Amino acid sequence: MKYLQGYAPALVAQARQLLEAGELGPLLARKYPEPHEVRSDKALFDYTQDLKQRFMRNAGPLALVRYDAKLKVIQHALGTHTRQTTVQGNKLKSRREIRVATLFRDAPAEFLRMIVVHELAHLKELEHDKAFYALCHHMEPAYAQLEFDVRLWLSVKDTEARAGAAAPEAPAVPGAPDA
Repeated sequence: MKYLQGYAPALVAQARQLLEAGELGPLLARKYPEPHEVRSDKALFDYTQDLKQRFMRNAGPLALVRYDAKLKVIQHALGTHTRQTTVQGNKLKSRREIRVATLFRDAPAEFLRMIVVHELAHLKELEHDKAFYALCHHMEPAYAQLEFDVRLWLSVKDTEARAGAAAPEAPAVPGAPDA
């Protein structure tokens, strides 16, 4: 259960038991039945800007917000924030970008919100410290539960992907038409 490292062993054991019994995916689907409508990069930019305007008006402007298929959960990156500073004359200009793993295009609405809140919090707080999590909880009061549930959801996705990769192909039937 690589996504649950650092959690209490009893909690991890309970999650493993539900996952192995095939109950964790349906449980999360019942808890978070609503998909989100944020499908395009433009819609994601607008969604992120709305949250930023509501909670972080004084933070610098965002140059880019988009889904990124290159972000791999394996590298522990569900989203990234970058800050590029350039010198123009005697002024410093900062360009900020947020990229969200494409995996979240099909995630429940609450999970996308948690990832966007997390990346927005990095605009003000670079480290995952007390101030960072306080800001996350200010923008999303259920942040801690959502982060845990995203980790459970990723465990389910990982298990499904491994099961799909391990499934043998059906042998071809001689004389049968190709699909």
